[in-house]
Amino acid sequence: MNIGIVGLGLIGGSLAKAYRGAGHTVYGFDTDSATLGFARLSNAVDGKLDENSIGLCEAMFIAINPNDAVAYIENTASKIAKNTIVFDCCGIKRVVCERCFPLAEKYGFIFVGGHPMAGSHRAGFKNSREDLFRGASMILVPPVYDDAALFGRIEEVLKPVGFGRLTISTDEKHDEMIAFSSQMAHIVSNAFIKSPAARGHKGYSAGSYKDLTRVARLNADMWSELLIGNSDFLIKELDIFVNAVEKYKNALAAQDKETIKTLLEEGSRMKEELDR
Repeated sequence: MNIGIVGLGLIGGSLAKAYRGAGHTVYGFDTDSATLGFARLSNAVDGKLDENSIGLCEAMFIAINPNDAVAYIENTASKIAKNTIVFDCCGIKRVVCERCFPLAEKYGFIFVGGHPMAGSHRAGFKNSREDLFRGASMILVPPVYDDAALFGRIEEVLKPVGFGRLTISTDEKHDEMIAFSSQMAHIVSNAFIKSPAARGHKGYSAGSYKDLTRVARLNADMWSELLIGNSDFLIKELDIFVNAVEKYKNALAAQDKETIKTLLEEGSRMKEELDR
């Protein structure tokens, strides 16, 4: 297959390495020419994705911020070959799918919303790796839900990446679930690390501190766009979280051991149930 990848950071770079490692031809584009040059030197990319090569691609991945992803597809839609499958890799789906499904229908390519559920707090092509997505879930928002031939083709295109699960969703369901499973974790971690006590944690912290603070390090430009773009679902989750934390605070202020014990048991039991 000929694969086009826009954005050669952690996500795009890892996709490029996975396809290239499986023997496919990869055309890449990045606004940073040095990154593109390094990707070519490291044999992750065969050539530049431009107006001459974009029409050769049987599948494309747009691995940049949501607004930039939409702008790229808008600017290149007329050059994408008919029946090419175009996936975005953005962390929110409504804002991307609402604008890209009509473009795909107009110009004859196939747009599928995508979100590979793997990553790292270490960004950039230098941290990309061929096996980043091996065993991970890939969330897909297809244009239709009753086309067996399309799903078969999607599975075939994605096979070289090594995803362990393909999760079919709507753009709204995706954004609702991601507000809880990903975005809340980043906000809580980022807020938690702002305690003055954090500066003295060495020698006092272990695994729980490391687990909770891992995603406090993030790309603020990208994450601010993702959070604002999903603010409705995210505010609902924040309200639930703040209300839950307030119960612990009130019980502590009242020295109410039984309530604290009940709250802790509830959370422990729910985690156990979810892990089954």
